[in-house]
Amino acid sequence: MTMTLPVAGLRITRDLRAAEAALDEALMRHNTLFATILSARQDTEETGPFTAHDVLLRLVKSQQTLLAAGGDLARVHGGLSTIGRELIPESDNFIHDCPPNEPMGFEAGDEVRAAA
Repeated sequence: MTMTLPVAGLRITRDLRAAEAALDEALMRHNTLFATILSARQDTEETGPFTAHDVLLRLVKSQQTLLAAGGDLARVHGGLSTIGRELIPESDNFIHDCPPNEPMGFEAGDEVRAAA
């Protein structure tokens, strides 16, 4: 099966955006879980101030892993952008300069919403 470079670029762009959004969503869910565990620890009479401390430490480690994965994904993003410019230098339809410190596909001032 053959695919054109523009179609491949559009598909990669779509999937990369989805992967970046999924990492952010996972981090937000981790933070929600962290807050829920702390609230449960504070609001239940049966638990003490150090209940689930080891669980919270593991959860923080999991968050750090996700943050590291986000850094790696950013490098993937940059590498794919470079490849796109090399393969299709005349096409600006899907190859773009990524704005610094912005999620892929968004320009400064664009509204970015998290999935609820």
